[in-house]
Amino acid sequence: MTESMSIVLGLRHISDPLVRAAGRSPSSAQPLRAVFSHIMPGIEAARRSAQERRQQVAPPKLLYAVDGMLTPASPVTDVSRLTTLATAAVSAGNGHVLDVSHVIFPNGAITLVLILAESHLSIHTWPEEQLIAIDLFSCGAIDGEAVISELARLLLLERVSVRTMPRGPAPGAA
Repeated sequence: MTESMSIVLGLRHISDPLVRAAGRSPSSAQPLRAVFSHIMPGIEAARRSAQERRQQVAPPKLLYAVDGMLTPASPVTDVSRLTTLATAAVSAGNGHVLDVSHVIFPNGAITLVLILAESHLSIHTWPEEQLIAIDLFSCGAIDGEAVISELARLLLLERVSVRTMPRGPAPGAA
């Protein structure tokens, strides 16, 4: 990776004037933070280039809704392993993971969310029904088909169904 291609991320906490200016209020449970990267600029940089971006063809915003069946060998009961595999799939699609969160339910089901520079990936499992639901929302230069294909392969899924839905206003809509 060349220096110009490297990802530079910065976290700003609520005490930062840029974050306060965005109208956020502090939470007693967790400090708020804003994430800035070369892919997702800060609010001022985004405002300055908004007009220019409107005149350019933007990458499509797509939701990939995936349903599949788990196999006995599907590695979805260990949240660390699931996170590692999901991160690898995002990387295979040239995406960038900014943050990760998960919940493990009493029945062993897992909900895993990866916040991406290009939007987000969520994975929901129902081990008692051998079901998995995956949602990838992409807005940016990420190859969603590559991410979904790699996830299906890495998670050893069967009977995979993928529906792709455009998001946002139709092109040319006011």
